[in-house]
Amino acid sequence: MTALTDAAPAAVEPTKRRGLLGSSWTRLLGLVVALGALFLVVLASLAFGSKSVPIASVFDAFLHFDGSNDHLIVRSLRVPRTVVGVAVGAGLGLSGAVMQGVTRNPLADPGILGVEAGASLAVVMAIRFLDITSLGSFVWFGFLGAGIASVVVYGLGSMGRGGATPVKLALAGAAMAAMLASLTSAILLLDLQTLDAFRFWVVGSLAGRDADIAREVVPFMVVGAVLALGSARSLNALALGDDVARSLGMRVGVARGVSALAVVILSGAAVAAAGPIGFIGLTIPHVARAITGPDYRWVLPWSMVLGPILLLGSDVVGRLVARPGELQVGLVTAVIGAPFFIALVRRRKLAEL
Repeated sequence: MTALTDAAPAAVEPTKRRGLLGSSWTRLLGLVVALGALFLVVLASLAFGSKSVPIASVFDAFLHFDGSNDHLIVRSLRVPRTVVGVAVGAGLGLSGAVMQGVTRNPLADPGILGVEAGASLAVVMAIRFLDITSLGSFVWFGFLGAGIASVVVYGLGSMGRGGATPVKLALAGAAMAAMLASLTSAILLLDLQTLDAFRFWVVGSLAGRDADIAREVVPFMVVGAVLALGSARSLNALALGDDVARSLGMRVGVARGVSALAVVILSGAAVAAAGPIGFIGLTIPHVARAITGPDYRWVLPWSMVLGPILLLGSDVVGRLVARPGELQVGLVTAVIGAPFFIALVRRRKLAEL
C-alpha cells in the first residue's frame, strides 16, 4: 500500500509524547487492563437486562447448557446482541480514529464521508418503496447506501488539483450529507408509516439484533479492522503533511484510499447493523490519543477496545435505568458522550493532528 524507505519508520514515528502512558510497555499493559474492562462489560451485558441472570448462570449457559430459561436468554438473546455491540463499538472507534487521521481534523467522525446519511436514505427508500421492515434487510440496504455515498464523496473530493485533500473531503462530505438528509426528510414527511418504521432504526439500538445480523456484520468488521490497523504507519506519515509523506516515498493517494475504504467498511457495517450512534467515533479516538499520545500504532488498537466498552456500557445502563423497558443505546451514548467530550476538550484541548 505504501512504499516507504528504510528510514521511514523512524522518521514517521511521532516525536511528541503527550499521552498519559509514556512508554510502550505501559501502553501495552494498559491495553491489557482495557481488555479486562471490556470482558467485565461483556459479562454485564450477558447478565443484566429486563431479567437479571446470576453470573454463575451466565457461565453455566456456556459450560453446562441445560435449556433452562436463564440459559436460553443468555445464549439466544444476549450473546448475539453483545457480539453486535462489540463489533459495532470497535468499528465506530476504529473508523473515527482513521477518519481523524486521514482528514487531519480533530472533529471528524465517520459521518464526514456521508456514511450515516447514505445509510439512512437507503433504509428509508427500502421501507417506502420495497415495503421492507425487518432489521436483517435493513443491514444490507444500510450498508449499500453507506458505500455508495462514501464512494461519491471520495470521488468529488478527488477532483481537481491535489487529489483527495482533507479540506475537499470534508466539504464534499458535508454537502453530500446535507443533500441526502434533505431527501430522507422529504420522504418521511410524505409518509407517516415509513416514519413510524424508520424511527426505531434511526435512534440507534442493539435491541432485537439476533445471530443472523451478527453473522452478517462480523466478517465486514474483521476486513475493515485489518485494513485500519494496517494503515497505522501511513496515518503517522500523513500527520506530518502530504509533502513530507511523499518525500518518504509514500503514495499519498493510495494511502488515503485504503484508509477511506477501511472507514467505509467499518462505519457502514456499524451503522447498518445498529443505526446511527453518535459520539463514539468522535470521542473515543481523543480518549485513546490522550492515553497513548499521537502514534497511530497505539491509537488504533486502543480505539478498537475503548469503543465497545463505551457502547456496551451504555447499552447496559440503558437496560437498567428503565426496567422492565429500556433506553436505546443511541440516546445513552449521547447523554454520556457529550458532557465527557466537552470536559475532555476543556481539560486537555483537542490534540493537533
